[in-house]
Amino acid sequence: MKRTRASDLMKALRQLGFLKLNLRQEAPPPEEDRVLTLFRNRAELKKAYGAREDEIYRLKERIKQQEGATQRVQEMLNALETRLGMSDTGYPALVFYQLRRMWQSGRELIEQFVADLARQQEDRERRQHLAEHNRRQFPRRQAVEKQLRDAETNAADEANRVAELEGERARLTRFWHYFKRRALEHRITEAVAKAVGANATLTAARAAADELEKEPVPEFPGLSVEARRAINLTALAYAEVLCARLIKTDLVKLAREATQRRECTDDYGTQAECEALMRDIEKALSLIQGRGNIAQEVGSRAERLKKVAKYRGPNDTSPTADSIAFSEGDVLSNDPQGGASARMPNVLAEDTWDLFRILLR
Repeated sequence: MKRTRASDLMKALRQLGFLKLNLRQEAPPPEEDRVLTLFRNRAELKKAYGAREDEIYRLKERIKQQEGATQRVQEMLNALETRLGMSDTGYPALVFYQLRRMWQSGRELIEQFVADLARQQEDRERRQHLAEHNRRQFPRRQAVEKQLRDAETNAADEANRVAELEGERARLTRFWHYFKRRALEHRITEAVAKAVGANATLTAARAAADELEKEPVPEFPGLSVEARRAINLTALAYAEVLCARLIKTDLVKLAREATQRRECTDDYGTQAECEALMRDIEKALSLIQGRGNIAQEVGSRAERLKKVAKYRGPNDTSPTADSIAFSEGDVLSNDPQGGASARMPNVLAEDTWDLFRILLR
């Protein structure tokens, strides 16, 4: 009985011991590690908080700028609405915006013309670039192909030589052919070595041919300086043609002044004068948008510009303004009917039709 009680007691103690082991928790981290972790987390949080504050500040500044721009536009719209509501200010406003539209139309014509010329010239120069690359590659390609053909021929000859020697050895089956077979063994060994060398040469030739084929075409560097100069001179000639079509009016000058202002003015006269001016603007739009003889006119003026254009440096694409100043033939002090003509502007110096935004750099 006592032994049974002792045994039960031992079992209970063992169970309690295992329970104690199972319930034991890992030792907590040292106090120093916890403090370092807290400081690290605090620094990261401060950094993230600072970045968010900076972003919020930038967004608020952008909102303020946008609100200011919106306010200015709204004020302009209100002023325009007020102007259009009265006849004495409404007609000058219409003239103002029609002049701006005429200027914009001229710029768009030149801009489209330059874009078409640049695209066509780029296609030509890109094809020329590719042809030049192929021309430079032609001697290399010929040399590589010749090496490949020679290597293929040599490898085939050496393989045939080995096959012939092995066939000859196979026919020597008698015991009295022993010494001939030994001699053939040496010749076959030499032939096999030559065949292995020929195969290695063939592998190298094929690799060289593959490498040449995989060689990328050099990147197209873009339009040449000569091409950009020619296109820019053509753009200047186009601008002169548009001005020449309006040489008997002051519309180019008025349109330039209108584009330089943010708000319209009352400098265009009475209602009758404004109506007459709007009719002139409509005629002017028809003149500058007309395509008749435009190629001949632009071509003749471009030839003149090529003769007189000078550049500050070898890489400059736009000529100096002084070198392309209008000649005497471009100015008609009096028209055949005796009316005074406007001065032919130096389109580059005066940035007529916003040429600085159009010319290629």
